[in-house]
Amino acid sequence: MRVPGDKSISHRAIILGSIAQGKTTVNGVLHGTDVLATVEAFRKMGVNITAPNGGTLSIEGVGLNGLSPPQGELDLGNSGTAMRLMAGLLAGQKFGTRLIGDESLSARPMRRVTDPLTQMGARVETGPQGTPPLTIHPVRGLNGIHYVLPVASAQVKSALLLAGLYAKGETCIEEPVPTRDHTERMLRGFGYACTHQGQGICINGAGALQGTEIDVPADLSSAAFFIVAATIAENSMLRLLHVGVNPTRTGLLAILQKMGAVIRIERRREVCGEPVADLQVESARLTGIDVPREQITLAIDEIPILCVAAACADGVTTLRGAAELRHKESDRISCMVDGLRGVGIEVEEYADGMSIRGGDIRGGLVRSCGDHRIAMAFCMAGIKARSSIKIEDCGNIATSFPDFFETARNSGVNIHAA
Repeated sequence: MRVPGDKSISHRAIILGSIAQGKTTVNGVLHGTDVLATVEAFRKMGVNITAPNGGTLSIEGVGLNGLSPPQGELDLGNSGTAMRLMAGLLAGQKFGTRLIGDESLSARPMRRVTDPLTQMGARVETGPQGTPPLTIHPVRGLNGIHYVLPVASAQVKSALLLAGLYAKGETCIEEPVPTRDHTERMLRGFGYACTHQGQGICINGAGALQGTEIDVPADLSSAAFFIVAATIAENSMLRLLHVGVNPTRTGLLAILQKMGAVIRIERRREVCGEPVADLQVESARLTGIDVPREQITLAIDEIPILCVAAACADGVTTLRGAAELRHKESDRISCMVDGLRGVGIEVEEYADGMSIRGGDIRGGLVRSCGDHRIAMAFCMAGIKARSSIKIEDCGNIATSFPDFFETARNSGVNIHAA
């Protein structure tokens, strides 16, 4: 099977393609609601984006300074990635914009982006609690800065790199630990130089991006649900095709293998600067571990389904150093703890993680907290449950995996959407 295109790469392809010179073709783009909100935002700013066939977008780039003032607000739905990256991109424009989102996005912290943007000379207002909406005022220009991220965040790093395209001089972002590097890779793919300096990545303003062709790999974060499903289901085997295996994203694979999962990475290759491979997964007996902290950042979006794997493992699995999970589409620590306890799993909650004692999963009712990854994780937990698990509020699954239910049924999961 092949899961949908990578959401992070899809967002970045649309953003950079829109401000490049000439045409960009994006194959395999994710058609989830988050990505479609990004497409619509750039259409409102005068970019011609068409979909000549289902998995392809054609973008007529307008250049770095060719965006037009939008009529009205830009609604980015549920997408924190789009909100933060767009804040960086729009901070250097000569027109003002207002970015809004849904109820979940409107509760997510934005000062981690707006504070360093202010240091660059931007004028960006948040709501009273430092959350959206964001009001971005026009400025005469930005100045490059050297910024040390207080918390590892690929979204903040990417926002500052995008602002750096419009800044005078050099912008350098130093990371405490490596985060996903899709933005840097894609900037180079558009012909824009990025350089590594120690723990940081640097970019100079006043360059130009050239339109190109991008092939979006299958999303490892979406594949993760089926990797764990094939691991915990008895007598199963699954081959996942053309999956992105960027080393800044493969923490889940390393963690599961340490727990005893049988995952073979085959046909490694590089497509448009991104590492890609096929993954072969078989049933395996898992053992609880202390998850290495250095792997947490590399698996941050996959922690909900990792918690399900831990619930099916022998012994205790402990995850620490994951406080960032409290600021995702939901408080993923609290929601996963409540959900696991609700289906009979013993869990101890910490400020930055949890300890999970593997055991029998019973059926029951689980609140997804409106979070697509929590909803999909508990769908897969149902594979090992003694009776049915019912998950409430699954509408947001469409943000990242619009065909999830059909794909799950085709792979043998007994799942029904009410």
